[in-house]
Amino acid sequence: MKVMTFQVKTAARSDAVDITASVAEKVRESGIRDGICLVYVPHTTAGVTINEGADPAVMDDVLRALDRLVPWQADYRHSEGNAAAHIKTTLTGSSVSVLVENGRLLLGTWQRIFLCDFDGPRTRKVHVTVQGGDPA
Repeated sequence: MKVMTFQVKTAARSDAVDITASVAEKVRESGIRDGICLVYVPHTTAGVTINEGADPAVMDDVLRALDRLVPWQADYRHSEGNAAAHIKTTLTGSSVSVLVENGRLLLGTWQRIFLCDFDGPRTRKVHVTVQGGDPA
């Protein structure tokens, strides 16, 4: 198993960055034609999700809804002051899996892969591995 890594710079405290093209590039580099791609974010205040990418308002709405559900200021016990970011990461999750067919991510028509940073702006790591048959 080969793990490939790339970095993503976020621009705001809460930010959703479309990383689909970078993940697709890692799939191509792997040479795997058919299998599964795992995208993993090794951070406790950033996650990864799949959602609509055609309309940027969708991810803006997601981030705003998460801010309403988990406000930055509340009665949190975590002393660093970023408890909301940890909770939002728990809600989004640290990884997604996408099927690979003919060397391409098998995403739906409108689907894109997003790195969600809840404690930015920062530079975040994204790990990708592709499992499947022998490389072409």
